[in-house]
Amino acid sequence: MTGPAPVGVAIATRNRRDELLATLARLRALPERPPILVADNASSDGTPAAVRDRHPEIELLALGENRGAAARNAAVRRLATPYVALTDDDSWWEPGALRHAAEVLSAYPSIGLLAARVLVGPRRRLDPTCAEMARSPLTDAGGREVPGTPVLGFVACGAVVRRSAFLQVGGFDAHYGIGGEERLLAGDLVAGGWLVRYDERLIARHWPVAHDERVGRAAQTVRNDLWSAWLRRPSRSLPAATMHALADGGAGWQTLRGAGAALRGLPWIMRERRPHSREIERAMRTLERGRRAH
Repeated sequence: MTGPAPVGVAIATRNRRDELLATLARLRALPERPPILVADNASSDGTPAAVRDRHPEIELLALGENRGAAARNAAVRRLATPYVALTDDDSWWEPGALRHAAEVLSAYPSIGLLAARVLVGPRRRLDPTCAEMARSPLTDAGGREVPGTPVLGFVACGAVVRRSAFLQVGGFDAHYGIGGEERLLAGDLVAGGWLVRYDERLIARHWPVAHDERVGRAAQTVRNDLWSAWLRRPSRSLPAATMHALADGGAGWQTLRGAGAALRGLPWIMRERRPHSREIERAMRTLERGRRAH
């Protein structure tokens, strides 16, 4: 790849110093030599100092507060590349993946986001969300000849966005934190006229820490799934969408906790509610039927 790298890498992190340093070493070894920006969510474990010491060539954005997924927004704004690979502190890209993403996004300017095939752990197990995206029943209106599978979701640690599309729709919602934040952004990209594609040739690796139990993550995911439904689904779909979100959370106190947190967000939900078009709603219903069938 000659000239400036067309794909930058944005990493959001918090209190995962050792995992982040290992990820940065892997990213620095990529043949694409992408510019890398780390957005630190007010880590208290010495992450900023460690990055400056071990990788002075990498730009560090110390946010001074925990913005959750929205830290990626700050990183994307700061990077000057036309495309940005979203990466977590425990995930990285296989050699050649970023080159492939740049080629596809350059050739097809209607694509706003490419969702990668995410392989988990040493056994390279396919992430369940990717398995779901691979069998997506969605099709494009008008029979557009664009590579990849149409989807309305992605895995945040394995996606490459068109920077202009990401910023146009506002990136990740600042209310969400971490957990299920992808759904709202994917729908908003499609509502903004962009295509979201799952590309099995684009490969990311994810090596989550064993027994990494983030406190409240399950409850937060339920809350965010409910918020996404309440923000974008039309009134007639809200009862079913609410029940689906609760069912996905499973029986237990975390689901109840998430539902309670979602209800406390109703004032801002009502202010910002903007239901999607009928076309997108039909696509969401198609996906729900497909999930229930499996």
